[in-house]
Amino acid sequence: MSELESEYRLEYFEENDFVRKECPSCGAHFWTRDHDRETCGEPPCADYSFIDNPGFDEAYTMEEMREAFLSFFEDNDHARIDPYPVAANRWRDDVLLTQASIYDFQPLVTSGETPPPANPLCISQPCIRMQDIDNVGRTGRHTMAFEMMAHHAFNAREEAEGDYAYEGEVYWKNDTVRYCDELFESMGANLDEIVYIEDPWVGGGNAGPAIEVIYKGAELATLVFMSMKQDPEGEYELKDGNRYSPMDTYIVDTGYGLERWTWMSQGTPTVYEAVYPDMIAFLKENAGIEHSEDEEQLIHRAAKLAGHMDIDEADDMDVARDNIANKLDVNVSELTALTRPLEDIYAIADHCRALAYMFGDGIVPSNVGTGYLARMVLRRTKRLVDNVGIDAPLDELVDMQAKRLDYHNRDTIRDIVRTEEAKYRKTLERGSRRIEQLADEHAGTGDPIPTDELLELYDSHGIQPDMVKEIAEERGATVDVPDDFYSLVAARHDSEQAFKDQDETDDRLRELPDTEKLYYEDQQRTEFEAVVLDVFEREEGYDVVLDQTMFYPEGGGQPADRGSLTSEDLTAEVSDVQIRDGIVLHRTDRDPGKGEFVRGQVDVTRRRRLMRHHTATHVVGYAARQVLGDHIRQAGAQKGTTSSRFDITHYERITREQVKEIEHVANEIVMDNHPVKQEWPHRHEAEEKHGFDLYQGGIPPGTNIRLIHVADDVQACGGTHVKRTGDIGCIKILNTEPVQDGIERIVFAAGDAAIDATQRSEDALYDAADVLDVTPQEVPDTAERFFTEWKERGKTIDRLKSELAEARAAAGGDEIDIDGTPVVVQRLDGDTDELRKMANAFVDEGKVAVLGSADGGSATFVVGVPDDVDVNAGELVGQLAQKVGGGGGGPPDFAQGGGPDVDALDDALDEAPELLKQVLNA
Repeated sequence: MSELESEYRLEYFEENDFVRKECPSCGAHFWTRDHDRETCGEPPCADYSFIDNPGFDEAYTMEEMREAFLSFFEDNDHARIDPYPVAANRWRDDVLLTQASIYDFQPLVTSGETPPPANPLCISQPCIRMQDIDNVGRTGRHTMAFEMMAHHAFNAREEAEGDYAYEGEVYWKNDTVRYCDELFESMGANLDEIVYIEDPWVGGGNAGPAIEVIYKGAELATLVFMSMKQDPEGEYELKDGNRYSPMDTYIVDTGYGLERWTWMSQGTPTVYEAVYPDMIAFLKENAGIEHSEDEEQLIHRAAKLAGHMDIDEADDMDVARDNIANKLDVNVSELTALTRPLEDIYAIADHCRALAYMFGDGIVPSNVGTGYLARMVLRRTKRLVDNVGIDAPLDELVDMQAKRLDYHNRDTIRDIVRTEEAKYRKTLERGSRRIEQLADEHAGTGDPIPTDELLELYDSHGIQPDMVKEIAEERGATVDVPDDFYSLVAARHDSEQAFKDQDETDDRLRELPDTEKLYYEDQQRTEFEAVVLDVFEREEGYDVVLDQTMFYPEGGGQPADRGSLTSEDLTAEVSDVQIRDGIVLHRTDRDPGKGEFVRGQVDVTRRRRLMRHHTATHVVGYAARQVLGDHIRQAGAQKGTTSSRFDITHYERITREQVKEIEHVANEIVMDNHPVKQEWPHRHEAEEKHGFDLYQGGIPPGTNIRLIHVADDVQACGGTHVKRTGDIGCIKILNTEPVQDGIERIVFAAGDAAIDATQRSEDALYDAADVLDVTPQEVPDTAERFFTEWKERGKTIDRLKSELAEARAAAGGDEIDIDGTPVVVQRLDGDTDELRKMANAFVDEGKVAVLGSADGGSATFVVGVPDDVDVNAGELVGQLAQKVGGGGGGPPDFAQGGGPDVDALDDALDEAPELLKQVLNA
């Protein structure tokens, strides 16, 4: 921390008589107006002092507190902007969920590539932090779902003017702290009790000084001053061990927790009563939880110490709870019995809010990405609901939060929850067998079932660790569940990935100007003229760079154009086209020569087919949303010339009726012959007007983005399209299939490819009609009748085989008596099924059956043994099978085997009585 000490010596602190101190408990440096203060004031160095003693003049609801914050900053010349979705992967590709308000502006705004929507601005951003899941309910202050109120300012150093999308300084550290102080003052806070703790921030290759703002034991705000970048030669070495140097842009990144500010104003025992009062009351009543006056007092006293239950601070939760019980002078078992059901109820309320955010913003449960995280939260919530004994349906509980959050897709949210619950029940049935197997493996070893196995059980089967513990202990195995179990699960799926480094381009390529993209000016044009700027020889052919091109490079799921480049001397075939840092590379089989004038010709038929399929992808996606619901999001797409596939997020299989309806809606758009329009608006204007559904096919860079309008559908897209929807011709959905849980694939064809596909289907139908000697319309009924007759005939054959076996058994075979045991040894050249039925018939009569067959060109044995005869059928079959060059086995009462040597079959059957004698005498 000393590395950045000078960064915290603010004029504002000096002007307002702040003093810098070091906390004797944790060693943190902090600034305070109270010269007599000793500790930093944050748990575990201090306890909450606002419970039953609110820190502000008035009690606020969440809605009132949000409005007070935003209005305060509007009055201080900040523009209020609307919040973004909680699914951050809707506008960026390096994270899954929105965990802070700054996520809204990364990476394009923070890098200076594009301007912010306003500067300065304020926002109240819904967030979900999976890493806090294990603290929810325990500490009294942690919520996985929360709103981060924030104000931001984006600054650029004077010497970098013109290099970034914003310039100059809006405000910096002094004004940021002043705003914080003034906000507290407007709430009636005691400014002498506010502590500003120095805590430098590092993350994602950036860093800067940061301040935690503590009031009455609660951290209410964090003020981050993002101003450094990682640099091996940097001036500052920070807590992650890396060195950093100042960067050209510097950003005010603040976070004020709406829930904690609301809690502070009310002074309730926990944050949950302050932000979910109605739901907490409902859950307690439903679970039958009532407390006496003495118990209520104990709960309030314990709540003031709940900050010590933070899994990030305490090494052991049981020890932490024991310490709290000692301070309260109560038995730890009594305290646990009182507080643990409440902790579960608090977590249920919080988790239902997180689920409402997720499903309300269109996340669909699956086994990957945001879908996995949603599934994890839902399954944990279901387990908590069952533990506490709440009988209200889970979809009703989630709907309570969705209603409060004013989501308009509440019916879909409830459908998703019900569907996911049903899947979870089936998963539990399968997974419980795996638990029993694991428990048996570890029982008696003295070692608990490893944490990795617990994580894998959860990942693969959704089995909660407490359920594993219950089943395992019944079978003599032990389980130690880590206090941060769910955080470990989330870390497997929610890790922030650093941006991938761009491939290094060689110096020649870097010096070339961006290729002029003619395919955006006129998508119907397929011929053009250009100058060869450079040629790069590759292992297979050449990469040709032109000053301008009509060739579309591969991107957005659309394959590259093909065609030719012709100069005076030669024609080079173009087999692939790629774009690299704005430069289009044409892969050719010949070198047209640097500086040469060439005429380009795009393969017209291929281009037209790709255009039809690309526009049809937009149409099919729009139609799927109309039919299946607004939660539908593109999960992948690949356009082709004969067909295309379109993957969507959806929580159940697409029915045949839904397929027909999607196809009908899509072709209605085609027949209406809507114009297909493109425009290049500022990205913030586009996002404000159309939302983040724009980015179905990916997130384009740049200040201005290309939008494609197809009827009512609007998407950011870089592909080539037809002029009007009528140019598609028609759309035919070929099939749908599940790609993985939560992802459905729609395969379709457009234009002449749709006609080809339809004709192939008709050909198959007509061929079937010819075989059945009926009309095509009669094929379904005829096929069903044939199938029914075939099944009935099979049942008749099975019945007759059984009757024949019984008749043969009744007639008797070559029955012999071996030491008082009746045995039938017989050759019967029938199939294996016939042998089994006859063997069963003999066994039912109390006889050992040894049957052999040469049916099918190989020797087969079946041995059946009654329950009261001490002969192992598996061993006997094995010995017989060896004599015909094969093998076999099975359980003691019934077994089969055989081998290729048919000629040895009779000899083996002749030896069977002797083998049986040896077994019986043994």
